[in-house]
Amino acid sequence: MIRMRYAARKVAFISSFPPRRCGIATFTSDLIKNLALAAGHHLDPVVIAMQPPAELTYDNIVKLRIRKDVAHDYPAAADYINRSDIDLVSVQHEFGLFGGEAGSYLTLLLDRVKKPIITTLHTVLETPSPEYFDSMIDLCRASNKLIVMNKRGIGMLQDIYGVPEQKIELIPHGIPDLPFVNSNDCKHSLGLAGRKTILTFGLLGRNKGIEVMLKALPRIVEADPSVLYIVLGATHPEVLRHEGQSYKVKLEEMVRALRLHQNVLFYNRFVEDKELFQFLCATDVYVTPYLHREQLTSGTLAFAVGTGKAVVSTPYWAAEELLAQGRGRLVQFGDSESMAQAVVEILTRNTLFSIMRKRAYEYGRSMTWPTVGQSYWRLFETVTRDAIIPAGAAAIAPGCKLPDYSSRQAYQPAPAV
Repeated sequence: MIRMRYAARKVAFISSFPPRRCGIATFTSDLIKNLALAAGHHLDPVVIAMQPPAELTYDNIVKLRIRKDVAHDYPAAADYINRSDIDLVSVQHEFGLFGGEAGSYLTLLLDRVKKPIITTLHTVLETPSPEYFDSMIDLCRASNKLIVMNKRGIGMLQDIYGVPEQKIELIPHGIPDLPFVNSNDCKHSLGLAGRKTILTFGLLGRNKGIEVMLKALPRIVEADPSVLYIVLGATHPEVLRHEGQSYKVKLEEMVRALRLHQNVLFYNRFVEDKELFQFLCATDVYVTPYLHREQLTSGTLAFAVGTGKAVVSTPYWAAEELLAQGRGRLVQFGDSESMAQAVVEILTRNTLFSIMRKRAYEYGRSMTWPTVGQSYWRLFETVTRDAIIPAGAAAIAPGCKLPDYSSRQAYQPAPAV
């Protein structure tokens, strides 16, 4: 009897990629690993890496590099895809990742590609300036499917950009499938035994609002002197390039002025997953004091929810959804007093602490990487089988037009994270 052998799906991932240190690079690496688990031997991944200014040494999975600000690299990458046996293109999109006005160089690639395209949107702008609106419209037209990680993103794509509902897929940000643990059991190995621990992690930049939490800390320490606030992560490479360590220096000066040197630890480097999970397991309260609401996804917050942490956050879009129904506590932007009150309440009310943790962990089971990998693989299979390459305005709902900007301030996104 002759056994049929099915050719593997060859998928090209256009994204930043490790060893580049950014959230999208880590996301793409995790996505490929879990797609491979879902697909068995039927996935053949290749990476087309967005190259940062510094030269990097990649694994063999990276077959091509695109220099962000070199326009001709983009159509050249499209020609590489078209000449190859690649079945599908997966784009990880953040405006700051690509060159040209509002990342418009990516259009030079996507308009030239003759393979189906699935785009994961890490940012959707609610009040885009005209150039960002045009760039997003071009991206939507070129893509067979658009993946968002938040229910709000579906409505935004429909209402602001005229994308038909059937073109949009909701797949949450993947998180590691870690056990539900008692934080005290994890503290000894990190030298944190006997401390109440509060954690913020991720690449540092001014939009993170760490200063808001530092202003809240004296009241928290007054309630429990054992508190240690850990700020885990190095300064974002793009921030470092443009303004150096000025933000971190400002935070350190605040710690000295508030006499909090016994209660704050800056862990100033990029940590790999294994070390990150150690810190998460040892955390009592996770805090995201971000300053702006226009953030649709947050891998760091998803990780915290998925590991069953008690969370206090400002109400940016991702937090509003992830922390709904008692899975966390929301406080207003820049409100240090309310943040202190929320943290103290969680640390002093054991029942509230336990209920919040359990609700978060249970919700997180739908976001674990194995589940997310399976969702992506099913979508990849469907699109590869049924794809018709999008062309022009047919991919966007009729009547879509540039929004009226006369009565509102356009939002300009931060650099890629």
